[in-house]
Amino acid sequence: MSRGLVLRAAGLLQSYGEAGTFHHRDTTTFPTRSALIGMFAAAQGRTAEHALDPYPELPGTPSHRDLALTIRVDCPGTPYRDWHTTGGGRPHRQGLHTSDGKYRTQNRSTHISQRDYLTGAVFTIAVQGPAPLLAHIATTLTTPRFSPYLGRRVCLPDEPLLIHTDIPDPETALRDRVPLSLAHPPRPGQTHVPIDFWAEHPPHPGTPPDRETPSEPADFTHTRRHHLLRPLWRTTEPLPTTLYAGPRPIDTLTDYILKDTPCRQP
Repeated sequence: MSRGLVLRAAGLLQSYGEAGTFHHRDTTTFPTRSALIGMFAAAQGRTAEHALDPYPELPGTPSHRDLALTIRVDCPGTPYRDWHTTGGGRPHRQGLHTSDGKYRTQNRSTHISQRDYLTGAVFTIAVQGPAPLLAHIATTLTTPRFSPYLGRRVCLPDEPLLIHTDIPDPETALRDRVPLSLAHPPRPGQTHVPIDFWAEHPPHPGTPPDRETPSEPADFTHTRRHHLLRPLWRTTEPLPTTLYAGPRPIDTLTDYILKDTPCRQP
């Protein structure tokens, strides 16, 4: 049984690119490992060049590779595509550059791209790993150097972002403790709701992964950015409707966090 953190990724917009280019910025249907590790590094004030460095100041010199994630899909959200333009309307020699450093011609000055988002999505995430690294992540997410965002800088997270800073067996907590922010209330008499999970380890030994995703960051430097493949396992599990957070999840989550926060003695 491993201790860990529990995060909640919720907001008006979220976007987690997997295979997009400048012309088409895609999004997966759940937060990627790369996006979450980037969030942790930003909260710590790390630059792109040093975002993936180990932590020699922490016992055991842990790194981001020691973290394991499990994602509960409370609400999958709705896909949204933004038709985006840059460079249009500017006079010649003030617009966009070409790859060889020259300026685009006037009739090609506008660059068109499409950017995909998830609207109204909610994910609850268990993060497990070395205790010193988890404590450091929790502290810096509470008082971040750079503001956290959900995949892209325009995607700001709702509160609360951090639900548990240190909890035994956070994966089990996702199944039987942490409130569910459902898009619709359970039907009358319904006792369980089917909820999707994405995990970085198999539900049973020998189970093949459901997909491989290029979400393991190898280098965040802008000129050398690349990722490695990482297997993911998907399960759908019946969770009790008693976890439903109601029409105002913020109230239920606030009460839940306060109830689970030990009182400090004077």
